[in-house]
Amino acid sequence: MKPICRIAVLLPAVLIVASGCATKGWVRETLDKKEAEIDQRVAAVGQRVDTVDGRVTQESERIQGVGSRVATVETSVTEVSEAARGAKEASNAALAKSDDVDRRVTRLWTSRHSPRLVDTVELFFGFDRAELDDKAQTALGNLAKDLQTNPNLIVELTGFTDTRGPREYNYQLSQRRVESVRRFLVERGVQLSRILAVGLGPITGSSAPEPQKRRVTAKLMLEQD
Repeated sequence: MKPICRIAVLLPAVLIVASGCATKGWVRETLDKKEAEIDQRVAAVGQRVDTVDGRVTQESERIQGVGSRVATVETSVTEVSEAARGAKEASNAALAKSDDVDRRVTRLWTSRHSPRLVDTVELFFGFDRAELDDKAQTALGNLAKDLQTNPNLIVELTGFTDTRGPREYNYQLSQRRVESVRRFLVERGVQLSRILAVGLGPITGSSAPEPQKRRVTAKLMLEQD
């Protein structure tokens, strides 16, 4: 009877242990499945995130490309505007020069039969200077063209100075200024015989400012036929 009693006592314990082992295995299997499902979901989410990131990157690149094209267009517009502005300025300068030529031609034609003054050009100099500046050279260039195109024209040059300094020195300075003008005209093809020049020294008894006294007056004269 004793062995039978022991078996009767041990059998329920074995069944309980076996049942416990089966329960642990099922739990582990269930957890493994859940972990696998979670991993799959995480992987799927990661793929979607990568896809979204890729699209965002593409859109950013597209926007940058559009910005670059806009900048290129703005640069082109600026260049065209500057070119148009330069062309307009050149056109205005050409028109002004053309008007000046027309006025000179009109004066020459009107005075073609009169031995009288046709035009007067004032050429100014710096203090104690006898060199021609750019403005004076431009004016003399136009004067030389008039003399070359009309053989009946002559030019009368009269040099002056301000009242500063010794009178004798100012006579010499006025003559140097006249010589600068005459040399410029001769170098431009004007015959020396058509240039009358004299230096008269300082201008006295005039209320004109001193800088305006430092000049050579060029008078364009038309000889009678």
